[in-house]
Amino acid sequence: MNIDSNRRQRPLISFVVTYHNEDVAMLIECVESIINLSLSKDERQVVVIDDGSDVCPMNSLMAYADDVIYVRKPNAGPGAARNTGIMMATGEYLQFVDADDKLVKFYYEQCIDVVRYADPDMVMFGHTTKDDGEMQVTLPPEKAFTGAEFMRNNNLRGMACGYVFKKDILHNLRYPEDIYHEDEEFTPQLVLRCERLYVTDSPAYFYRQHQGTTMSNRDKRWKVKRLDDMETVIMRLYRKTDTLPHVERQALQRRIAQLTMDYLYNIIILTHSRRFLDERIERLEKEGLFPMPEKAYTKKYALFGKLIKTKWGRNVMLMGLPLMKRWN
Repeated sequence: MNIDSNRRQRPLISFVVTYHNEDVAMLIECVESIINLSLSKDERQVVVIDDGSDVCPMNSLMAYADDVIYVRKPNAGPGAARNTGIMMATGEYLQFVDADDKLVKFYYEQCIDVVRYADPDMVMFGHTTKDDGEMQVTLPPEKAFTGAEFMRNNNLRGMACGYVFKKDILHNLRYPEDIYHEDEEFTPQLVLRCERLYVTDSPAYFYRQHQGTTMSNRDKRWKVKRLDDMETVIMRLYRKTDTLPHVERQALQRRIAQLTMDYLYNIIILTHSRRFLDERIERLEKEGLFPMPEKAYTKKYALFGKLIKTKWGRNVMLMGLPLMKRWN
């Protein structure tokens, strides 16, 4: 069904680019990756939200004045910046993009085709960290899932930029502000609202990895703040499960279990502290979040759940995991 002819009252897709002190050349590259898509000017809206950068990039964006809406606001973090973008967006669909990343035209065009012809609530796609890889034809998604169906049977990627979605399904949902891991709280709630979710492995998003910015290189106060906020997100999602129907509750419980594993893993990697790990596990236990559900979501999850329950297993992971690369 081609419903494109009914959409000319508003842009097809609003692209919200969040910017804060990134290299201006990267911002320009990001904007150009959007403008160079097959979408006409009437079909796209590009909104750059400058989250209080030290140096205003507006002069560098003047060459794109006909294509870009620029909004500068006081620094309040990515959640607040994206909420401003939601308010500004007039498109039927919404795509978040970080200013130091970009869209991969060859693959993102496939997502646009799904948006044009399948009337999805969301199209979820993959990402790449390679800027010069050979393009390969990928099969289009064959069927639509409900968001609950997908989350119930798959591990969800929480990253805010990994999907394009219909703005109308948001209703009053917004990003939490002033915390890290805001996308981990927002994304599962958004996905649960989807009746028609299409999923493709096409690496339509280029994610730029930066040297020296891993969590292990940060100071202690920053690490504790990240862990505190991750715990907050887990608790907030957990409290929502009682209000959900059975299938949606099962779907969110899987995501919470996955986040709990990631949280405990990060405690081990960032603190190397048995005392800190035991204290946080005790807090989870008081809330009913530990022991983790004995489910075979993945082999990694099942193994981690068995080890983290015992003192012996915790000692093994405290000694072994920091010596390993991220186990995927």
